[in-house]
Amino acid sequence: EHLEESGGGLVQAGGSLRLSCTASGRTFSNYHMGWFRQAPGKEREREFVAAISSSSGSSHYADSVKGRFTISRENAKNMVYLQMNSLKAEDTAVYYCAAETVQSMGVSIRVDDYDYWGQGTQVTVSS
Repeated sequence: EHLEESGGGLVQAGGSLRLSCTASGRTFSNYHMGWFRQAPGKEREREFVAAISSSSGSSHYADSVKGRFTISRENAKNMVYLQMNSLKAEDTAVYYCAAETVQSMGVSIRVDDYDYWGQGTQVTVSS
């Protein structure tokens, strides 16, 4: 499965961005989808942000983004999105889209459970 993110950029604190991830390859609906991020100076720490189940029946968010970010997907278009509102300087990071092969109904927040990753898109929030 090939994943490609887009939509990153520079935004002021309090602003919004919408990230998109396009998937190609195998059947998109076979995967739960997640967003992770890697902050500057934390190259070895990829932090869970949000995940959505293969059928969009459930989603899960990190406490740090709950109420500000929304994950969604369109299986017919092989797309997953991350709407980010009320952005803060601490949201600055490279954001990665990832695919988890469905093995259960629940989505994972663990990096190691995801099988495919995009190259990432930079989000910079200026304070």
